[in-house]
Amino acid sequence: MSKGYDFIIVGGGSAGCVLAARLSEESSARVLLLESGGSDWNPLYKMPAGFAKMTKGIGSWGYQTVPQKHMNNMVINYTQAKVLGGGSTVNAQIYTRGNRIDYDEWRQLGCNGWGYDDILPYFRKSEDNDSFDNTYHGKGGPLGVSQPRAPLPICDAYFDAAGQIGIPRNRDMTGESQDGVGFYQLTQRNARRSSASVAFLKPAMGRPNLTIRTGAQVTRIVIDKGRAVGVELEGSEVVYAESEVIVSSGAIGSPKLLQLSGVGPADHLQSVGIQTKLDQPEVGSNLQDHLDLFTISECTGDHTYDKYAKPHWSAVAGLQYLLTKRGPVASSLFETGGFWYAEEGARSPDIQFHLGLGSGIEAGVEKMGAGVTLNSAYLRPRSRGTVRLASSDPAAAPLLDPNYWADPHDREMSIKGLKLAQEIMKQDALKPFVKREVLPGPDVTTDEEYIHFACANSKTDHHPAGTCRMGGDETSVVDPRLKLRGIEGLRVCDASIMPRLISSNTNAPTIMIAEKAADLIRADYAS
Repeated sequence: MSKGYDFIIVGGGSAGCVLAARLSEESSARVLLLESGGSDWNPLYKMPAGFAKMTKGIGSWGYQTVPQKHMNNMVINYTQAKVLGGGSTVNAQIYTRGNRIDYDEWRQLGCNGWGYDDILPYFRKSEDNDSFDNTYHGKGGPLGVSQPRAPLPICDAYFDAAGQIGIPRNRDMTGESQDGVGFYQLTQRNARRSSASVAFLKPAMGRPNLTIRTGAQVTRIVIDKGRAVGVELEGSEVVYAESEVIVSSGAIGSPKLLQLSGVGPADHLQSVGIQTKLDQPEVGSNLQDHLDLFTISECTGDHTYDKYAKPHWSAVAGLQYLLTKRGPVASSLFETGGFWYAEEGARSPDIQFHLGLGSGIEAGVEKMGAGVTLNSAYLRPRSRGTVRLASSDPAAAPLLDPNYWADPHDREMSIKGLKLAQEIMKQDALKPFVKREVLPGPDVTTDEEYIHFACANSKTDHHPAGTCRMGGDETSVVDPRLKLRGIEGLRVCDASIMPRLISSNTNAPTIMIAEKAADLIRADYAS
């Protein structure tokens, strides 16, 4: 049995690192952060281009989806971070927030205090932006937010090509308007990854009231008489929380842990031999994710970073980075993109592009000699999936079912988005750089052929959300203060609480959620 703390935070990902840093600012609060993975010591976690290794296993649980029944039973690799800093340590560092309307819809769904005007100050509070200081952006915060350091001429040609089909250039897609194409800002400072671990947790590590344990696998939340009183770790060690247990293990890990603890759908828990402490059908339900389709083209020459995959060129790139903090190692490889429309009359952009400065960058994507990739994701899927337990064994991988394309509307919009990406890549502005389309290729012309292509080549955009839904209704998992309904002393704080998936990458919104949650928790602690 271990000593008690005021707050136990389960999960040292983006949200957990922010919470640990902010809650430990209260000097009287004893804070314990538990992370099942290791520390972020590997140099690949610091270098922007290290992202290319992350989807291939480094710092990951190695999960896969169950066969996707609406996509010819395709099984998709599902990268979930297992390292301090979580997704912010392994992602492509793209700093986006979604659309204003996303958050206003949260408020309309009963999430009072979560409208855009309510949460914008928390985005600004985190930021140390190297370019903007205005209504939408801030300086002086812990999180480095920077312009790309390693763009290539093909990026400007991509902007021109988009303009040729009526998509405007946007120099700040997290500002007043989301519409258009441009460079994404990145969670970087001085050409190094600014993860939540580096930005928030590292400066707090010397505080005497903060304890951080890595390699600490939590197997269940200890619930006594309807209250969370602590957690049990692998090896049967129990640690107690006098104030709250805060679950911040992500949209996959949080519902998994709650179900292991007896909080979830009673019929499912019974089927895997777990005693029900609270019958809450929505735990692990409502899973939403962005499905990514892509077109890959062969280049007319070395216009991207593909050649640097060869050992001798990798050495050149490493030296360039050490001397200048530029070149391929300084690139996230996906820092160019934009937002546009697939559905006529959509209330805001419903397609997101990521221009990949190479081919075969991510796991499961075809590699060629000199290529360029344009990813396209439909941003507001109607399909809903689940996270369920495979067994009562905490070490067993969960059953992940995003249930992609369960709603045919998602399929229609996904393919429209892919065709839009193809159209951009075929414009005259890109002809000096692009020789021919390889995937899907000229033989894919009918809807049936597009569906077949997508069911063989799609991937996740790594944006799972919604599995511990926040809401004002009694059936929601957490209330707008992120307190778990039906269990005292227990909150959930990560992307799992999103009632609807936001229209962009999810890391910056997850940090925002934790910033706001820290204020809510500290207010309750002080009262």
